[in-house]
Amino acid sequence: MQKSMLTAAACWYRLWTSRCSRAPGLLLTCTLAATAFAARDLSGITVLSPPFIAIALGMAFHNTIGTPAMFKSGVAFSVRRILRLAIVLLGLQLSLAEVAAVGIVGAAIIASTLTATFTFTRWLGHWLGIERKLTQLIGAGTSICGASAVIATNTVTGASKEEVAYAIACVTVLGSLSALLYPALEGLLQLKPHAFGLWAGASIHEIAQVVAATFQNGPDAGNFGTIAKLCRVILLAPMIMALSYSAVRHRRTFNGDHVEPPITRAAPVPWFVLGFVAMMLVNSLDLIPHADKIYLVQMTNLLLTIALAAMGLETEIDKLRAKGCKPLLLAVGSWLFISILSLALIELIYK
Repeated sequence: MQKSMLTAAACWYRLWTSRCSRAPGLLLTCTLAATAFAARDLSGITVLSPPFIAIALGMAFHNTIGTPAMFKSGVAFSVRRILRLAIVLLGLQLSLAEVAAVGIVGAAIIASTLTATFTFTRWLGHWLGIERKLTQLIGAGTSICGASAVIATNTVTGASKEEVAYAIACVTVLGSLSALLYPALEGLLQLKPHAFGLWAGASIHEIAQVVAATFQNGPDAGNFGTIAKLCRVILLAPMIMALSYSAVRHRRTFNGDHVEPPITRAAPVPWFVLGFVAMMLVNSLDLIPHADKIYLVQMTNLLLTIALAAMGLETEIDKLRAKGCKPLLLAVGSWLFISILSLALIELIYK
């Protein structure tokens, strides 16, 4: 009995000390996240993403001052646990009713554009000689939902922090460029509000960037563009499940001319993706009051920003520079592909 009590006390002590050890790192990542939101608000630039600012601040801190050992536990907790919680809560921004509002044709355009873009990005990345993991991150970020897709995809690809940071930087900058260019191109292309919203929603990277671009063409374009973008985010779950399965079934080791047979053990289940789907169903059934839902959406963005601040605190700029310019060329090629293909499909169907 006494031995059991001592064992239980030791377990509680380890649990308590582990939680206390996370506090400094969590305080640092939360501070960087708050600074990122303040920088966005003070600048007045709505397309400037707090998660992108946060990862930049984290990288600047780590590569100038350095991240002391006392922060490591909290930073690691932010990258892993907080990130997965944010992805689960992201499902509350989606509903089956929004998919229905886009219609069969709109959903087909979004799905085909996403699939074609990811496939093209993988081909182009292979042709350019870029690492498979980095190629997949850029492909997911471009074809689905920017930084959120990059960090969600990396839970199954297992790329380095430097590759994640590179991919996030690429898709954020190019998505922001789309938010600036699309409203100017709308007048030249003479797209109707519905078609313009669908084009932006099917091709621009981040939700905030879609909102910034489409509402300049009126509320009809803005509302439909936002819905189209959210429908695109729904495809994050099946994409990650497919990549998880592919990572196991088709992993090979190259040793000269020898190729080992593919691993055939069961694919690991990314449980947080199932949580994402569950939250989408909860939202579809309208089980959460509107006021609480708004709070949870804001909380989701905050958690993503905290996680990316932590990722920045683990990123080495020297390793980032070593990647060179080829991944940037890949991101530009993928960006142009999704923009042109989605526009071509919309022009073909709606005119």
